[in-house]
Amino acid sequence: MNDDGEERRGRGGRGGRDGGGGGFRRPRGCEFCRAKTDIVDYKDVNLVRRYITERGKMEPRRKASTCARHQRAVAQAVKRARHLALLPYTSEHVRISGMHMGRR
Repeated sequence: MNDDGEERRGRGGRGGRDGGGGGFRRPRGCEFCRAKTDIVDYKDVNLVRRYITERGKMEPRRKASTCARHQRAVAQAVKRARHLALLPYTSEHVRISGMHMGRR
């Protein structure tokens, strides 16, 4: 309770007393900061591929759980790997079907 007699409630239905949540929990913090890595190598395709969705888009910071500095480095590494054809620009099923799932 705060000074006005109102109870504070958290955002959304996660956790709390009502028993929500309980699933997989991603470790907090930037993976590169924890490993004390400054450079993201574009030639390490397995590392860079983890930051790309199945549709071929780059993961946002909040999903990838990277800090701003390392997210910029990841974006640059993805772009370099795509330019050298180490990574595709789009996934195969999107290229074959030619379907755009965006707005009309």
